[in-house]
Amino acid sequence: MNDTIVRFGYPATLIAEHEHWVVLLRPDQPTLGSLVLAAKAEATAFHALPPAAFAEMGAVVVSIERALKAAVDYAKINYLMLMMVDPHVHFHVIPRYDGERNAEGVTVGDAGWPKAPALGEAVSLDAARTDALVAWLKGHFAG
Repeated sequence: MNDTIVRFGYPATLIAEHEHWVVLLRPDQPTLGSLVLAAKAEATAFHALPPAAFAEMGAVVVSIERALKAAVDYAKINYLMLMMVDPHVHFHVIPRYDGERNAEGVTVGDAGWPKAPALGEAVSLDAARTDALVAWLKGHFAG
């Protein structure tokens, strides 16, 4: 796995793994269920991903959106490709909703709703809450 994936807590944050992508729990939760969709490739530019990664991405996005809809019943979903600190291709997947959502003892409001996500107001997870949310979300991906 590339350094960006490891920086986002892999393997402890791993929710789903595909041939070219991993889905990770985002360690800081601006909204409940926030994820990182990260390419396994060493690419640091979107265009540099192998064609097979683009082909697989559609199915991975469908699985993410179905799982998060079941988990947090989002109203909108944001995919942010920032890559300012972590250089390898990845997206921050932020489910958006009015109000708060809670699971496994973690409650997170969408402080930016209905505008841009308030990434700076994220709830930071400790190891126990990370483990609990990973297990909870894995259940939604399996279904």
